[in-house]
Amino acid sequence: MKLTARQIAVFGMLGSLMYLSKIVMEFLPNVHLLGVLTISYTLVYRKKALYPIYLYVLLNGLFAGFSTWWLPYLYLWGILWGMTMLLPRNLPRRVRPVVYMLLCGLHGLLFGTLYAPAQALLFGLDFEGMVAWIIAGLPWDLVHGIGNFCAGILICPITALLTRLEQQSS
Repeated sequence: MKLTARQIAVFGMLGSLMYLSKIVMEFLPNVHLLGVLTISYTLVYRKKALYPIYLYVLLNGLFAGFSTWWLPYLYLWGILWGMTMLLPRNLPRRVRPVVYMLLCGLHGLLFGTLYAPAQALLFGLDFEGMVAWIIAGLPWDLVHGIGNFCAGILICPITALLTRLEQQSS
């Protein structure tokens, strides 16, 4: 996946935008635009979306500290990217917003469950301990899922804007 100078600059800005959006929305716990941006970038840039996504992960570690909480980020955003890559590219126009919103909401709802195996490995939890950790986090996962679902309405407009900008530059 060779990058042009323009792509390096664009992906740097998009990854930084992800990090900035997280910082700006920190006053709302578990409500953010990260899922929206991950899905949007993936729909437009496909495999190359991994560049801004993992720049965001790197920035998160640099500014918040590379600690145990950060390690699951190495795979959590890749899961959403992969789920998005599996969607058919020619979804009917009317169905797209609903599918994207559901995917975004599902990732938020499952975030704690997807995070749990790393927690179990890092902190020596057995299966029951991991399940207890998941159950304890369900209220926050519900907030995360609802927030992601609602924010998902922005995926189609962001994707259309990025697509238009990419077409204008080529």
